[in-house]
Amino acid sequence: MALPEAAPIYDFRAVAEADLPVIAGWLALPHAAAWWGDPATEIASVREHIDSDSVEPLVVELAGRPIAYLQSYDPHLEDEHPYADQPFGTLGIDLLIGPAALTGIGHGPAIITQFTEALFEEGAPRVIADPHPDNGRAIRAYEKAGFRPLGERSSHYGRVLLMAIDSPEGNFEE
Repeated sequence: MALPEAAPIYDFRAVAEADLPVIAGWLALPHAAAWWGDPATEIASVREHIDSDSVEPLVVELAGRPIAYLQSYDPHLEDEHPYADQPFGTLGIDLLIGPAALTGIGHGPAIITQFTEALFEEGAPRVIADPHPDNGRAIRAYEKAGFRPLGERSSHYGRVLLMAIDSPEGNFEE
């Protein structure tokens, strides 16, 4: 099943406590479990971020149906964040397509593109992502959305390929 020629319009809404069982179920699926941490640990982190200033956990909906989990974060709001070397105002994102049947058909790049454009409209100069270097599917999704690799890193998140896309406005405050 391929996406229609015109990219779908996704809705992004804040995660609520009632969403946690659905997200936990997604985290336990093989396509997610291979790249995300222990589902119980991950869902506890999502729960903590519901009222966070540094991380915004979101449910991605298509036609009113939850299909993905996305979080946006500011690496400059956490002490000793490994990506605090990025330009001020940079935001990071992580994406998990929930149902396995919705992976590999274009939702990832489409969601990333729509959300990144919204972050640029809000003034972000750069958006980063940090897939595992062996997660080819995620890397391709970010590349299709315009991200470029900045290089591999090791941190408390493990090995990552730091990727970035810069605002077409070039609004850096270096």
